[in-house]
Amino acid sequence: MRALPNITEDVEHEGRQVRREGAWQQRSSRILLTVDEAADLLRTTRRAIYAMIERRQLPGITRIGRRVLLRADDLLHWLEQKRAPSLKE
Repeated sequence: MRALPNITEDVEHEGRQVRREGAWQQRSSRILLTVDEAADLLRTTRRAIYAMIERRQLPGITRIGRRVLLRADDLLHWLEQKRAPSLKE
């Protein structure tokens, strides 16, 4: 497993600025992930990622020849949409 960069950013949450830390809170929309990196992000296997791609369940797929890349921003937005609401919401 690859070491992921630790990125921090300041975001507004409920009217106040908070610092969010994590490996994948990237600001650039140009970041492309390999299948291995996407599998690490989703805590799953390469095989599961390829199955999800085959079923068209993942957004932001880019194919360059035989290589498959995933747009990080699209994947993070998709994850945000899939999350369960917290009890406070």
